[in-house]
Amino acid sequence: MERKAKVAAATFPLSFALLLEFAVVGGGAVSLRANAYQGLLVAINPSVPEDAKIVSSIKEMITEASFYLFNATQGRVCFGSVKILIPATWKTNGYEKPEQELYIKADVIVAPPYWKHGHDPYTLQYRGCGEKGKYIHFTPDFLISNGSFEIYGSHGRLFVHEWAHLQWGVYDEYDTEKPFYITGQNQVKASRCSSELAGIYVCEKQSCTEGNCVIDQRTGLFKEGCAFILNKDQNASSSIMYMQSVSSVLHFCDTSSHNTEAPNAQNRMCSYKSTWDVIMSSDDFKFGAPPTFNSTPLPPNFSLLQANSDRVICLVLDFSSRMNENNRLNRMCQAIEIYLLQIVEDNSYVGIVGFSKTGKVKSQIRQIVSPEVRKQLASDLPVASMGKEANVCAGLQLALEVIKNHDGRTSGSEIILLSSGDDNTLSTCFSDVANAGIIIHTIAVGQSTSEKLEQLGRVTGGLRFFASDRPDSNSLTDILITIVGGHGDTSRQSVQIESVVERMKSNGRLNGTTTLDHTVGRDTFFVVTWQREEPVITLQDPRGKIYTTTEFKINSILHLARLQIPETAEVGDWTYTLANTHMIPDVFTMTVTSREIRANASMISVRVHANKDVNVYPNPVIVYAEVSQGFSPILAANVTAVIEPENGDPIFMDLFDNGAGADSIKNDGVYSRYLFAFMQNGRYSLKVHVKSSNKTVDPSPRILWSRAMYIPGYVTNGTIQMNPPRPLMNSEETQIRQGGFSRIASGNSFTVSGVPVGPYFDVFPPCKIIDLDARSEDNEIVLSWTAPGDDFDQGQAAAYEVRIGKSPLELREKFGNAASVNTSDLTPQQTGSREVFVFKPEVLANVTLFYVAVRTADKSFLYSDISNIALVAINPQKDNLSAPTKYGTLTVILSICGILLLVVPCLILSITLWTLKKKKKRTIKEAIL
Repeated sequence: MERKAKVAAATFPLSFALLLEFAVVGGGAVSLRANAYQGLLVAINPSVPEDAKIVSSIKEMITEASFYLFNATQGRVCFGSVKILIPATWKTNGYEKPEQELYIKADVIVAPPYWKHGHDPYTLQYRGCGEKGKYIHFTPDFLISNGSFEIYGSHGRLFVHEWAHLQWGVYDEYDTEKPFYITGQNQVKASRCSSELAGIYVCEKQSCTEGNCVIDQRTGLFKEGCAFILNKDQNASSSIMYMQSVSSVLHFCDTSSHNTEAPNAQNRMCSYKSTWDVIMSSDDFKFGAPPTFNSTPLPPNFSLLQANSDRVICLVLDFSSRMNENNRLNRMCQAIEIYLLQIVEDNSYVGIVGFSKTGKVKSQIRQIVSPEVRKQLASDLPVASMGKEANVCAGLQLALEVIKNHDGRTSGSEIILLSSGDDNTLSTCFSDVANAGIIIHTIAVGQSTSEKLEQLGRVTGGLRFFASDRPDSNSLTDILITIVGGHGDTSRQSVQIESVVERMKSNGRLNGTTTLDHTVGRDTFFVVTWQREEPVITLQDPRGKIYTTTEFKINSILHLARLQIPETAEVGDWTYTLANTHMIPDVFTMTVTSREIRANASMISVRVHANKDVNVYPNPVIVYAEVSQGFSPILAANVTAVIEPENGDPIFMDLFDNGAGADSIKNDGVYSRYLFAFMQNGRYSLKVHVKSSNKTVDPSPRILWSRAMYIPGYVTNGTIQMNPPRPLMNSEETQIRQGGFSRIASGNSFTVSGVPVGPYFDVFPPCKIIDLDARSEDNEIVLSWTAPGDDFDQGQAAAYEVRIGKSPLELREKFGNAASVNTSDLTPQQTGSREVFVFKPEVLANVTLFYVAVRTADKSFLYSDISNIALVAINPQKDNLSAPTKYGTLTVILSICGILLLVVPCLILSITLWTLKKKKKRTIKEAIL
């Protein structure tokens, strides 16, 4: 973040460059200065009941983590300043006031679990290796329960484990789905790093024989129920990404200790690089942060901030003559009226400033306490331009005065700035505005708007949008609906259910259906706009009730009709018809908004963003859409991104949650896709449409993303003490009976440069294969993966190149020199198809454990990056498989201590831990598809 800000500041004088460098510290944007992370933001969700123990636990956890992190990074970094954002729902207690700190920008959140019983801490991490995550999620129960120490280990050490996910993009070195593997020495071992971590194998389930872990002759691995129990006293010092709770573990695995045989997420996602190698290649250490000579860092400095209970917003609107072009003025007034009457939260404080050459206060700050106040604010909007020039600074400086007159301060407030002019004077007030501690959301209208607008939004922690001049675009309204409060309280926020825009011929009809789901229905509005003549409107609810034009409130000046559904809107499909009964063509829009049916109803929400806001051709942009109900992912939705350039037609692109191409994790509710077909330089807006049919979605009950290990138990002085088993989640608890739903969401705009003019050669290679899987069947290898495209994830590639090696390094760094596999009969399928390829590894006939990778070529002989490297064991001598352990017979004490604080009498069992009987080899036949 800090480095990006320096680049963006290059167009400003030195004072502005310095301002940009330090302005990004606030509001959850962590920076690294003097070997300490500054500005770490921890936010407590408004739905969490007040409990002082939560704050104390956060402080203790991060303080312990700071010292542990300092040692783990060999004296390079620690935590400097930490801000804890207390929700407005808690009692006031002399807390400081926030400036640009918001719940939605937090690095760490304290919130309810994402599944009913899911108290495992986790990091929302869905990008690639070395890419930063979104946030760390702790539940209140985890933070304040004494029982969590036995199950997860020290909170401070665990925080460093999760911080490595968040800040450096490394992955876990354990795997709950593949807990064991076969080594090159024909041993069955637990997936871990380092492999020197000692422990024993204990069977917890009835699938075992007399308490012993039994090898499944089909797979050569232990049957379900076997667990690897670590010795609490160890000599091994790594790795933090496996078992940081063990006292001897002080470091991350490096090249010398990294276990390349373990089938874990770190090896799979990072091409078998060690976690320390990935960490050292991050921006934190690649560009600085050398080891210090201090033996002990200072403890972190904590600040307690309390979120504002109600937003203070000033609309700063461009009313210069430039807004008369392309119907901008009327479109802006339509969108602002919808925002004021329907979107901005109740009890918010709102003011309006217009500007052209000078600024003018249209409305002082007023609190939204009734529909009448909303109507009065909307009536204060001028309907004509105010002058020729557009002086953004005049509007901004007047807005600061209006906000300051409200409560004597500007920090913590928001400005929504909308402008269409190329104002070169913005740099004259940039410093004053950025230092005011105010969040500025910017909306650039048309293609002539100053690029400094986005820079202002970036340094103040605001959202940045672009609205095109296309007559058949509803982007301004969509954008303003997106700018809701960042306090995390969704019960007060409005969501967009529908946004349809259509060019209508004379006597044409726009027919459509939109779906209201069971999580919304309060304050539901249907809004129709037109450009020339009012359409005939017919709306029917799911029960058959008809609403017509006469029941809509008509604003003939703004060309807008609005219907608010009384009380609670019916759940289900609403159908509508907009009929153009006139002799001239027109453009009609239908916008539907609603609010959460009740507090804590866990509303379905969508967040959309691109992986970068500045891009240079031919590099692609990745579009992400997070679809969730509360913290639970929504699966099997139809997600379509709409990308509008400054000129030309919009790009429509389906996003996928299939674990291939740009999508790192399958079925996690994050939909993504590569965007690369840019036709011109300039700004691009981003929006997604999300729809789902009426059905029950049954997500995979496995834990998603990067979660903390639920430790089964420890060996202490020759005795095993087992923790209570992980609470099981039944299918009813993990199902989301969502029914049909529809959502619209806009994301930050981005800019593209370097796009060639005129025809150009193919410069887009196939995307990297990231889901390569290898399994043995008889004496053959069965590979499977998702087909990439000719251009990234679109089209059909030309050929595959498969190579095998004895080490991941051989494939990762010298792929072309590794042993090749004959693929002459392997023809790539259409992108997204499932590929299966079977071969016999004759070139490595005497090797039982080896690595496989695939590279894809397109018709222009452009090659993809090398795929993830898959590890496979072929024809292991199962009669001779062994599982090393230090112990013969032990007494196992199963301390079934209940969930968290529930104590149950202990059960003492004497079992023999390891007895292996020779069994006949069986042919392994596993279904791949």
